[in-house]
Amino acid sequence: MRIGITCHPSAGGSGIIATDLGIALAERGHTVHFVTSEPPFRLTQFHRNVHSHIVSQISYPLLRQSPGGLTLAAKIADVVDEYGIDVWHAHYAIPNAASAIIARSMLPDDKRFKVVTTLHGTDITLVGTDPSFYRVTRYAMEQSDAVTAVSNWLRDATEREFNLSRPVRTIYNFVDLQKYRGVPSNRCDLATPDEKVIMHISNFRPVKRVTDVVRAFKRVLDRVPASLVMIGDGPEKISADGVARQLGITDKIKYLGIIENIESVLPCADLIFQPSEHESFGLVPLEAMACGVPVIGTASGGITEVVQHGVTGYLCEVGDIETMAKYAVQLLTNPQQAHDMGQEGRKRATNLFSKEQRVKEYEDLYAELLEK
Repeated sequence: MRIGITCHPSAGGSGIIATDLGIALAERGHTVHFVTSEPPFRLTQFHRNVHSHIVSQISYPLLRQSPGGLTLAAKIADVVDEYGIDVWHAHYAIPNAASAIIARSMLPDDKRFKVVTTLHGTDITLVGTDPSFYRVTRYAMEQSDAVTAVSNWLRDATEREFNLSRPVRTIYNFVDLQKYRGVPSNRCDLATPDEKVIMHISNFRPVKRVTDVVRAFKRVLDRVPASLVMIGDGPEKISADGVARQLGITDKIKYLGIIENIESVLPCADLIFQPSEHESFGLVPLEAMACGVPVIGTASGGITEVVQHGVTGYLCEVGDIETMAKYAVQLLTNPQQAHDMGQEGRKRATNLFSKEQRVKEYEDLYAELLEK
């Protein structure tokens, strides 16, 4: 098949999954064309059957903001016209699915393609439900040939909020079990020999509650020698640093910024803190589980479908830093329990979230649409 993909090119979960999906489809013999505003975060080297097209940005005095959705639609139409695309897979309804639908409407009938829209979370929970975008978000989903969501929680929220004429299909996110396999690199000098490593990975947006990470870590530090490793970047980094300064623990926190090959660092952690207000899926917890690292997260949103409470980690109420710290101390002082939870996490990732399973689901969905 000839498949087009649009996604956010940043280091967020949706862009990572979209890029990994495209690479995996190319490895299975399909031709994949990415159309994005800049090279995708994970598309850093040559892959056979993968092509990347960058959307031009317009700068014109009358346009105070670049009409990104329209330039994206024009680029999609250009790529389809030149290469002939069977299925266009838009990750995020706004603007990606809407742009794909506009592009399709500009083409003659013999070049029209199927549109698959995958919802990742904030396109529904934040952007889509805003009155300014509600109508166009619903239209984009209704005009798509298929709509998928990355968790049952997100599927149910979408159907409840938008009352679509046909059901949303759940296709979970996935992890490459060959890449994420619990083998740390030789760069894991993140703590002294007597310290445990607690890790947090995110885009540091308010929904990730990074100050909760710092406050819970302080409570752990009162009981267990440890180092907190923060990976990623974003607007809440300043707040996290401010809280750490107030608590007098800045020397115990390392900020590593955005790391492309996160699989080389994740296995260095003794546990992962992910106290988000909600997650539509929880890709970082899944990657941690694949590496055999237990997760402490919040019992909110789709993460409850990823982390099995008491088996692969622990889930707490949003903002309950006391319980988070209690579970962390319990795991850090009981290496056998932490090891057993890590092994259960690896099993769960293998059984439910392997790359091969999920890529085959998307492949089957494309074929189903083309048969129609």
